[in-house]
Amino acid sequence: MDGDKRRYKSWELYSCLALNRLAGELNIDIYQNNISEVLDKIFEEGVPSIPKVEISFEIKSNHQMTNKVLKKLEDDGLVTLEKDDRRYNISITKEGIIYLRKFNAYFVHTYNDIIQDHYRYRQVPRWFEIE
Repeated sequence: MDGDKRRYKSWELYSCLALNRLAGELNIDIYQNNISEVLDKIFEEGVPSIPKVEISFEIKSNHQMTNKVLKKLEDDGLVTLEKDDRRYNISITKEGIIYLRKFNAYFVHTYNDIIQDHYRYRQVPRWFEIE
């Protein structure tokens, strides 16, 4: 297994990928200097949401892991889940943005090879600097 570069994806990494996907819906740079003012305006106008299935696709995981990740994120106040007639819609919270600002560098440092592989065929969020 020495040649196999596959590593276990922890729920923390899944959470990071999910939050970055949700933050991308805001169409902002989460590291800009005036982030509090920008977030206040966005949250006053209404935060965009995405269907739960989009989170499953983003983290490339099954239903059980997606539920586990979203439950943890909701319990920690980093996302909100709203159910309509047919699906769950997920939105990031202000706390979720602050969490990303604080921990993205840690995740890139710790899981750089997995994150690079994850974004190999898709657009990396413009603020997410992979080493």
